Amino acid sequence: MVQTIQARDISLYELEENFGLELVTDINFFPEWIENLPLLTDIEKSSLERVKSNYLNLTKRRPMSEEVVKMVVLSPLLDLAGFYQPNFEIETETSTEISAVDESVVVKGSIDVLVVNRRLWILVIESKSTKFDVISALPQALAYILDTPNAERPTFGLLVNGREFVFIKLVQAQKPKYARSDALSIEKPNEIQQVLSVLKRLSELILL
Repeated sequence: MVQTIQARDISLYELEENFGLELVTDINFFPEWIENLPLLTDIEKSSLERVKSNYLNLTKRRPMSEEVVKMVVLSPLLDLAGFYQPNFEIETETSTEISAVDESVVVKGSIDVLVVNRRLWILVIESKSTKFDVISALPQALAYILDTPNAERPTFGLLVNGREFVFIKLVQAQKPKYARSDALSIEKPNEIQQVLSVLKRLSELILL
């Protein structure tokens, strides 16, 4: 009997058991979030300070909802990274389904994310807020990324909760393997700049 699991309910253990997913801790597997990052212009740095200021002001009153995170933090970052320009295509509200290796488990779910050129999946912590740990979305994001049609090329992900950002890299050649970055915080000096630099670096790789 086929077992159906909602993507939002999947665990890392279930992904490992049913899809053979493996975590890689070797830094050389995912150098894209720390090496060869493009330098930012003064205008870009100034724009990021505005994003940070907006975030700090709004979180004084209440935790930021998913929609506010998208509007105040994520959208300006994607704009600065150039993802709204020609050569990029963005999808939203994507539904996806993946099947386990033995087809005994099917993971289903609807996803309120942005998917850039089918190579970068951006997942905002679902209907939650900045008080939720950004890593809570990792299993769900990996479940969606496993469904990528470009299995022969690395696929990237970004988890966002407004305060923190975590990048993911998944390679599916033979056995699926993934790695993740450290959590970068908008509240720490210069880390929001690193987030934008990584996004710009990934934009270069996506177009290759």
